[in-house]
Amino acid sequence: MKSTVENLEPTKVRLTVTVDYDELKPFMAEAYKEIAGQVNIPGFRKGHIPPRIIDQRFGRGAVIEQVVNQVVPEQLNNAIVENKLRPLAQPEIEVEEIPATEGEPGGALVFTANMDVVPAFELPSLSDRVVEVDDIEVSDEDVDAELDSLRGRFATLKNLDRPAEDGDYLTLDLVANVGETEIDSLSDVSYELGSGSMLPGQDEALRGASAGDEIRFTSEVAGGEFAGSEAVIDVKVTAVKERELPDVDDDFALMVSEFDTAEELRADTVNTVREGKKGAQALQARDRLLEQLIAEAEILLPEAVLEAEVARRVEEDTDEEARAAVRERIEADIRQQVFLDTLVEEREVEVSQQELIDFMMHTAQTYGMDLGTMLQDQAQIQNLYSELARTKALVSVLGDTVVKDASGEVVDMTAFTADASQAEEEAPEAPAEEGTFAIDIEDIADEADEEA
Repeated sequence: MKSTVENLEPTKVRLTVTVDYDELKPFMAEAYKEIAGQVNIPGFRKGHIPPRIIDQRFGRGAVIEQVVNQVVPEQLNNAIVENKLRPLAQPEIEVEEIPATEGEPGGALVFTANMDVVPAFELPSLSDRVVEVDDIEVSDEDVDAELDSLRGRFATLKNLDRPAEDGDYLTLDLVANVGETEIDSLSDVSYELGSGSMLPGQDEALRGASAGDEIRFTSEVAGGEFAGSEAVIDVKVTAVKERELPDVDDDFALMVSEFDTAEELRADTVNTVREGKKGAQALQARDRLLEQLIAEAEILLPEAVLEAEVARRVEEDTDEEARAAVRERIEADIRQQVFLDTLVEEREVEVSQQELIDFMMHTAQTYGMDLGTMLQDQAQIQNLYSELARTKALVSVLGDTVVKDASGEVVDMTAFTADASQAEEEAPEAPAEEGTFAIDIEDIADEADEEA
């Protein structure tokens, strides 16, 4: 396979690919074999029909058409990798020449692909960088909020003899009907008034209700057979309760921790809050480093791709200000991804199979996704692989960056960058072939099943 690249515009190229007949022979043989197994010709056993007979009956063009459909996508991808192109949209492909359909077999397959690309760009210097982050301040309000979260896990509900207010917990029986059809019913459901977590219009209908009240309201059905229909909701309020939080005293400290006193628990909570703020500080350092690097990189994006993506995301009657905001977000997202992918190549970042498994399991748990379904989706696995590689690449640069807080003190990022450094040291010495996916999907599935 030979390929040449012609620059049509700063962000548009024409890729011409030539595949000689000798390279096509294995594909031709496979196509003849496949056709021979599909057709019946008197005098020949199915699957054992000679190529010359297939040419006579169906024409060699039918075979070549099948070969072209298989070879073009494969060789296009190879040529893109070989020429280090970064396309941002589906290319416009045109077949210019095909092998001879009559007479002596020979010739070549020649096709062109016009594509919008991001031109190659230089990464800014990755050394001697300094990033500033906010100081860590642990206020009494921060500590109180953390303790309130802990108290909430041990809260009790107390019955009330008054109308319900936002924040109260209502015990409800509900029946939903569309016309004469009952579509759902629930009994003894606990609902926090004002949370908006069940049905549209429910908070408005129940606000001010008391135990024993029966209330009717209407709400649009969100899904299922009756999606979009208006349902009549009959609700009976069987109880109104408020949440009582336990006092932060010595008894509470003994119940929820290894500490004997409330004073010790609060001191430990200060440390917990501080550690959480250190994590937030590390994320801020990472994000500010990325902003700094991208601002210094000259990344030219295809205008046609940006406009097409804007058109896909916004309505035709969207005002110019909102449209400009959407475009700005799209441009920032694409620029970030392109930059990080280039950084992955520059840093030769590897993702081990175990790292990918751990990341997939974490993602599935965080977003409530089914791991088995994820393992069946090659594209999703590839996306997660790329996302993890980008994160590792950026963290590796952060490990070489001096991070200072607003007070001018150097902030130690070792706890947040050590894993990436260790993973790079343990990565396989022989990198995967460029453009290939170096993870065995079947092995991932087996190992994930064992760990789940």
